[in-house]
Amino acid sequence: MGKIRVEGRLVCANEAQAEIARTHLPEHIRLSREEPGNLRFDLAPSDDPLVWTLSEVFESPEAFAAHQARTKASTWGQVSGEITRDFTVIEDEA
Repeated sequence: MGKIRVEGRLVCANEAQAEIARTHLPEHIRLSREEPGNLRFDLAPSDDPLVWTLSEVFESPEAFAAHQARTKASTWGQVSGEITRDFTVIEDEA
């Protein structure tokens, strides 16, 4: 099994959602980068103040699954449920 790459964006519908992102993303990014099997976790504002771009790489499908489970249980996961996730998950060949 190969690495998992995630590319895409978070899209806020309004300023209230953007404020949630600005408030909670720094800790989410820090925790994600500390996860075993996380090779890259870049999540940054775009030119549009309601959109963040993301680029993530995990060493395996298991590492990605662990990231998703941790995220779902985290503060970020609890407060950001209404923010649109527009991303593609790609499994690289081993």
